Amino acid sequence: MRNIAIFASGSGTNAENIIRHFSDSSRAKVKLILSNKADAYVLERARKYGINHLTFNREQFRSGEVLETLRSAEIDYIILAGFLWLMPADILAEYDGRVINVHPALLPNYGGKGMYGDNVHKAVVAAGEKFSGITVHLVNERYDSGDILLQATVRLELGETPDSLAQKIHTLEYAYFPIVAENEINRIFYPNE
Repeated sequence: MRNIAIFASGSGTNAENIIRHFSDSSRAKVKLILSNKADAYVLERARKYGINHLTFNREQFRSGEVLETLRSAEIDYIILAGFLWLMPADILAEYDGRVINVHPALLPNYGGKGMYGDNVHKAVVAAGEKFSGITVHLVNERYDSGDILLQATVRLELGETPDSLAQKIHTLEYAYFPIVAENEINRIFYPNE
């Protein structure tokens, strides 16, 4: 059984969806939820499912304390689900190729620092794009620049608003993000099965 840690900063709907997805798995489970915000609702979701959770500040994140927590919990794989800080080099080195994120746009467009959540949807609608979507990608030392694992698209309709686009994007995230995580875990840890 492989252990997953989810990093999240907000309400945790994607985190909860991933928790449910792996709840019956014989190969992987969500063992730990980590957040940089003590009031993030994702921590309540962790409690609801009986999953250990931890909050940390920037100093703890950069000092290696969070990496030690991951090691102590025997974490094998990391999923970022609405987590907005760059991952430190020590975590990326330890979990090379085993940290993924979902971005609410079709990278490389609308990525980078400050491009998250509603900021992305507002920019996409303002630019008059005909399509948007999600990008599930590996995480590296730069925002939204890791290798792309999957992209899924939606069409913007006449009169599309950032809120209506956000709903379409969430639907894609819920459908694809857990499956990509599962496929990557199977590829990395169970290659001959």
